[in-house]
Amino acid sequence: METKRPTKYRRLSLGVLLLILALWFGATAAHLVSGILLPSPQRVVTTFISLCQHGYNGVSLGTHYLVTMLRLIIAVVAAILIGVPLGLVSGYLLRVKAIVDPIIQFIRPIPPLAYYTLLILWLGIGESSKISLLFLAAIPPIYIACFDAVKKVNVEYLQSAASLGANAKQRFWHIVFPAAAPDIFTGVRSAVGVAYTTIVSAEMVASSTGIGWMIIDASHYLKSDVMFVGIIVLGVTGVALDWGIKALEHRLIKWSGRV
Repeated sequence: METKRPTKYRRLSLGVLLLILALWFGATAAHLVSGILLPSPQRVVTTFISLCQHGYNGVSLGTHYLVTMLRLIIAVVAAILIGVPLGLVSGYLLRVKAIVDPIIQFIRPIPPLAYYTLLILWLGIGESSKISLLFLAAIPPIYIACFDAVKKVNVEYLQSAASLGANAKQRFWHIVFPAAAPDIFTGVRSAVGVAYTTIVSAEMVASSTGIGWMIIDASHYLKSDVMFVGIIVLGVTGVALDWGIKALEHRLIKWSGRV
């Protein structure tokens, strides 16, 4: 397996992106597709500049972006703070697993929109329901990754530590947790991805700010250029978030065998 991505593969990725851009430009320049359905790249860039200068619905693009990111960060941080300990301890102690695992396994397959209306009824139309929706979407991937990571720990390591006098707490912190750390980051990446794909759903009801809301509102008025701006902003941010998490993992987890 290649540990570093060769330059030729980076060029290939760049070439694919340029090809998509060229096809997009060519299709709109030749008027093969209606401008309402597919705005030209020039129009999208112009709209982006206009949104940066004048905002959307009286709110600056930066504010829409920051509101969306704040909702995501709060939800994901809460999911990490709760999901990581629950997953690790559930994998380590069967009693805790018996209590927590059925709840997580029940929540995991349910589409977030299925219980969003209930969250609004219980928590109102403010930030609490939106953040709770993202939290419930993010916590199962983290929990499952941490739980499975504990189960993959070599039992011989634990037995050897016990034979040397290490108690359960010491075995957990010095063997289980370091061994599970790479999978914890994998779970966090998955959780961020799931929560990120839910952000538009979280902002589609009773909102007036956020990139997701901007996309939904623009769709009502066939403002495809605004929709494209929002989608591209979300896409670029999603890639940047994933790269950032991977970079943090590579910096902190030196013993995982990854580079």
